[in-house]
Amino acid sequence: MRIKKGFVLGAGTMGRGIAQLMAQKGIEAVLVDVKDEILQSSMSVVEKGLQKRVAKGKMTEDEVKDILSRIKPTTDMKAVADCDFVIEAVIEDVKLKQKVFAELEELTKDDVILATNTTACSISEIASATKTPERVIGMHFFNPPVVMKLVEIMPGLRTSPEVVANTREFAEFLGKEPVVTEKEGIAGIASRVLAALLNEAVWVLQEGIGSVADIDKAMKMGANQPMGPLALIDLIGIDVHLAKTRTLYEKLGDARYRPCYLLEKMVLAGYLGRKSGKGFYDYSQDPPAPMVLK
Repeated sequence: MRIKKGFVLGAGTMGRGIAQLMAQKGIEAVLVDVKDEILQSSMSVVEKGLQKRVAKGKMTEDEVKDILSRIKPTTDMKAVADCDFVIEAVIEDVKLKQKVFAELEELTKDDVILATNTTACSISEIASATKTPERVIGMHFFNPPVVMKLVEIMPGLRTSPEVVANTREFAEFLGKEPVVTEKEGIAGIASRVLAALLNEAVWVLQEGIGSVADIDKAMKMGANQPMGPLALIDLIGIDVHLAKTRTLYEKLGDARYRPCYLLEKMVLAGYLGRKSGKGFYDYSQDPPAPMVLK
């Protein structure tokens, strides 16, 4: 399988990171979103991140220009027509994903793999909106995509073995360590296990058992985690974590995934974590200061 041109739908944290990863591996990456200002903002974030590597002596200015030249931001979905691999990275809304996959199917070449970076939406449910569900697959990158080595690959009920093998090969080409699930399961392996842990940390905070700082300190020192669970939710995005736990709770009916009301309040208040500047921590300060949330 030879991928010369990739297509990434959604220029948020994950989408822009996946596009950057492709570009760093020599692949032209078409990055699509609904508004030019979203794309411009995403490209600015990518460039700033690359410039930090230049400042540390890990990359040259010429390498930065080369990488940026391979990312092609556009609002035109039809740009997918000559792409060799598609990765969707829009919000965790299965109806929206079904809509865009039906559209992508009509615009792409017949042999192009249609991958979704979903955390918890059903692959088979997304694929049901297409006429060729055999080419739809889950390809879940972890945040930040440029750094994290794991990619979880999840076939739907009708995904073809060839698509699974080719997706794994592409993940390896991108420098990742893929794990292929034995079958489809809501949120896969890492995200499902992690969701219960992160959710419990929020409940511990909600019940007043520990402060933000102490919960994170306890889990870093007591469970040898590199980052505390609340800081990790801030990195993931509180809205993203809430959407995932809602899906898990709805599909499994398991109380371990019942979303804490505190998460809903934070999202309504615009506290989405790092990307909004405030979440469980206030990122306008250096170092970030734990928030008092009631």
